[in-house]
Amino acid sequence: MGKENEKVVILDFWASPYAMRTKIALREKGVEFETQQEDLWNKSELLLKSNPVHKKVPVLIHGDKPISESLIQVQYIDETWTDAASFLPSDPQARANARFWADFAEKTISFEGGRKIWGNNKGEEQENGKKEFLESLKVLETELGDKSYFGGETFGYVDIALVPFYSWFYALEKCGDFSVEAECPKIVAWGKRCVERDSVAASLPESEKVYQQVLKLRQIFGVE
Repeated sequence: MGKENEKVVILDFWASPYAMRTKIALREKGVEFETQQEDLWNKSELLLKSNPVHKKVPVLIHGDKPISESLIQVQYIDETWTDAASFLPSDPQARANARFWADFAEKTISFEGGRKIWGNNKGEEQENGKKEFLESLKVLETELGDKSYFGGETFGYVDIALVPFYSWFYALEKCGDFSVEAECPKIVAWGKRCVERDSVAASLPESEKVYQQVLKLRQIFGVE
């Protein structure tokens, strides 16, 4: 049996935007996979064994080999299942540019950045979190411009890296009392366009469900 035909399992948490990346990538390639939902407050032995350094989801297990870190997983998926179109353009300079913007999204539109908004009550810290979040989105919006996707007319690597956070916009808006669409209308239009893809629609949870999860997190972290 070829490597590409071996069993694929994701150690997952349904609300993790990072795990959503991996699921989108696999679905774009037409790869069947199973998910094992993790309790992040009582992590399984398999998770601790599979990702001993960070002890975080997602972990992609292909055959019996674990792969950690979502963007590395997306690249692995792209390089392993090559029958479907690549997530990256063929031109080396364009590939480098896509990797730059995926890295920018990774560093600026993050769970930790969002926590500055949902993890604080109204006040200076939350306002700073909103400012940082929107400034980063505006930089990405400028790069997107009038294109359908970050790579042009083709859904690809940067879209996979960023679109999972679209499912968190509503929760951040509710907690921070602001509108992403009012500030970054092209990013919201892009998000809606991405969700029309089966791979994205099947991988992103409903925004209200994410908001309810955020309310639980606020209770856990003592945010009134």
